[in-house]
Amino acid sequence: MTLKAAKPEDRESKFHQLLQKQVRSEFNASQQYIALAVWFDKSDLPRLAAHFYKQALEERNHGMMIVRFLMDNDISVHIPGTDEVRNEFNEARELVALALEQEREVTREIEMLAKTARAEDDYIGEQFMQWFLKEQVEEVSQMSTLLTVIDRANGNLFEVETFLTRENVGDGGEDPSAPEAAGGAV
Repeated sequence: MTLKAAKPEDRESKFHQLLQKQVRSEFNASQQYIALAVWFDKSDLPRLAAHFYKQALEERNHGMMIVRFLMDNDISVHIPGTDEVRNEFNEARELVALALEQEREVTREIEMLAKTARAEDDYIGEQFMQWFLKEQVEEVSQMSTLLTVIDRANGNLFEVETFLTRENVGDGGEDPSAPEAAGGAV
């Protein structure tokens, strides 16, 4: 009797399928953050623009961390296209409220991934998701704080710019415990 080696696609579980979808979600978030950054950049708000350009890179890196995990576990990787992003806004609050809702949605997705890994007894997958769970707490917190600051500024976005210059919002994307990103983090 000859044993055939399992092909990577034969090993795909529901958890792995959800990870594939999460790559798309992370890339969509990255693209949306670029659109927000450009809006702030065009509005001559450099600190807000820089904040969202940085967020775009973080989300790209998150997607590439998942890609690396899949490759390292011999699971076929499919790089997805991205959805359309919103580009038209009337005021800064809309952009940050959108970012906060986006982070809350990603948190729900990450929680589902962790639950699925656990339900499938995929201990490696469950461990991988722990960093993302921690990261989402920070992501939601920073967007919530930024929205509060915008609300308190009563339309004076230079106060928000000053806040971002003075305060360290987020981890700067430099977490030594972060999973490796395929191709390296940027």
